[in-house]
Amino acid sequence: VQLQASGGGLVQAGGSLRLSCAASGGTFSSYHMGWFRQAPGKEREFVAAIRWSGTITRYADSVKGRFTISRDNAKNTVYLQMNNLKPEDTAAYYCAGSKGARVATEKYEYGYWGQGTQVTVSS
Repeated sequence: VQLQASGGGLVQAGGSLRLSCAASGGTFSSYHMGWFRQAPGKEREFVAAIRWSGTITRYADSVKGRFTISRDNAKNTVYLQMNNLKPEDTAAYYCAGSKGARVATEKYEYGYWGQGTQVTVSS
């Protein structure tokens, strides 16, 4: 499956953005999907993940209550709604797909990656 992330941009602290990740070339509805982010000089870290059916979601503690992951299997797209953004959310955001048995939070469990979309939050 090929993944294409979009929706990043520059936003002031307290603002919102919605990222999208469109999938092609595979059976999207069979993949668990995740969002990760990587700030300059830092490791890529888990942000959120969603089961293939949409019935289970998982979040990093740093984004709980502010970010929401969702998916539309009919549109082969996963979303990340980001509210109340903070400067520390600034990073390149990557979507990823997994065919593992569980909704994973470790990047090594994801075998399919899109290119990053940059999110910059100004203070």
